[in-house]
Amino acid sequence: MDAQGRGRAENIDPADQWVLNPQTGDYELRLHPSAPESGIPSPRRSGFAPNRPQARPRRRPQGSPPGDVPGQRRRRMPEDPMGPMGPAGRRRPRPKKSKGKKIAVWTGGVLAFFVVAGSATAYFYIEHLNGNLTSLSDDGAGTGGYSKNRAINVLIVGTDKRTGKGNKGYGDSGSPGHADTTILLHVSKDRSNATALSIPRDMIVDIPDCPTKQENGDDKVIPGTPNERFNVSLGQSGRTPSCTMRTVTQLTGIKIDNFMVADFNAVKTLSSAVGGVDVCLEKPIKDPKSHLNLPKGTSTVEGDDALAFVRTRHAVGFGSDLDRIKLQQQFLSSLMRKMKSKMTDAGAMLDLAESATKALTVDDTLSDVFKLRGLGMELGRVDLKNISFTTVPVVDNTDGATVLVNESKAKPLFGAIKGDVSLTATKQKKKDAEAARLKGTKSAAADVRVNIYNGSDTQGAASKTLTYLQTEHGMNKASQLGNHEPKQAKTTLEYSPDQADQARKLAEVMGLPGSALKPGKSETNDQGLPAMVLILGEDFSEPGTPVGAVAVPDDLDKTEADKKTCAK
Repeated sequence: MDAQGRGRAENIDPADQWVLNPQTGDYELRLHPSAPESGIPSPRRSGFAPNRPQARPRRRPQGSPPGDVPGQRRRRMPEDPMGPMGPAGRRRPRPKKSKGKKIAVWTGGVLAFFVVAGSATAYFYIEHLNGNLTSLSDDGAGTGGYSKNRAINVLIVGTDKRTGKGNKGYGDSGSPGHADTTILLHVSKDRSNATALSIPRDMIVDIPDCPTKQENGDDKVIPGTPNERFNVSLGQSGRTPSCTMRTVTQLTGIKIDNFMVADFNAVKTLSSAVGGVDVCLEKPIKDPKSHLNLPKGTSTVEGDDALAFVRTRHAVGFGSDLDRIKLQQQFLSSLMRKMKSKMTDAGAMLDLAESATKALTVDDTLSDVFKLRGLGMELGRVDLKNISFTTVPVVDNTDGATVLVNESKAKPLFGAIKGDVSLTATKQKKKDAEAARLKGTKSAAADVRVNIYNGSDTQGAASKTLTYLQTEHGMNKASQLGNHEPKQAKTTLEYSPDQADQARKLAEVMGLPGSALKPGKSETNDQGLPAMVLILGEDFSEPGTPVGAVAVPDDLDKTEADKKTCAK
């Protein structure tokens, strides 16, 4: 497009100048006259460019010789003194593909999906995708959007509202919909792992009061209801996605950054865009209610069959919604693997971007594709082998139709997610190195100098800790310096190398894990002497209670995204 503005583009369509670089996964503007790489379509050839008048040929200057007008000039690159070959005639090795350039694809429920192609596409295409997106306010229920320097929590909601072509036949077409399938996606601060927590729709919860912005622009506070099914937190009584956000935060204690909501068409169009999703069954399924008819073993489903697969429940397990959640988690894991295999397929990626943006309703901090792309690049840093699906632990209710939260198992699980604890085994060497920080000599309690900050939402946490350290352990050189901004999920203790013995003593008293100890530098206290820095995070509860030592239940039911499973 820039070339046309300078009058050197001839009949080159701007869309044809954007080609996919398979090494990076990005679209790049090619200003030289050579054709795009073979087999890689441009956005225009993929059917996304709107019709436009062809560029008018430039008039040849009078008196110039006949023949083709020279093509666009190539920018001259600095000469490499080594030439194209390395020392001794060896060809330079190609740089490894950056994991940070992966195209992130995330899906949820029935199914909310968000795909962001990590590319700089032509302006017209970006505007086209922006026009597909629908956004709503989070009504102050979230954090105001994700941040690169902390953990990310995204609420993905699949609604059973019968919008979209071909979906009225599923019944209840006039319903405003429910939170039919809901997943809280937590991505760790260091992007090494992620947890996808499914929330059963028939679980009994307390739905809080919900300030909302209605479709007509009116502000309305929808009264909360105690002992209610979770799925009525969306759609019913005029509730918006922000009400579902508030309900999940009240349930788990986890503050949510962003939400994404999708209707039935999401799973149909996205499964088709990748050429179908592989699913596995230990026995054949024939469900007249969902219209699913699959044999035993592995099948590939897309479109209406894919939707039927994630909706069926009467033909699997005990026919409950919990059994359907397992099917959905299997489907999502397989969809992620399929999408990863399609990352260099330009046509598939463009189809996915088109389908996803049409299927999504997002909060207003994600209201354009560049904001989505930024979030996608953060999510894409997590390896599939370190993504775990699990479900809120529940017990049967006495009515036989609903379930209740199993508090003894759910609280440690919520605490692990809030405290950024991985449900998958990540790098063992890193864990061993962190544990080693606790081993060694410890100073006397009277010699511990530490400045205490409150980086949690617990009021008075720093002053309570100071009182505890001074009265219970004689650490009279401790000081509390108020609140710390920004807030942080985990408690940390930073210290200089010559304070390691003090750090080990304080960790022993506070119950800090090795991961909380951060060798680095200290600061001065109110007497001008060097002091360690203790920042209490959201994993802090009470002085004397171990911090960050969250034990995830051993019998937790989970599915790992990189492993193939078969539904029973």
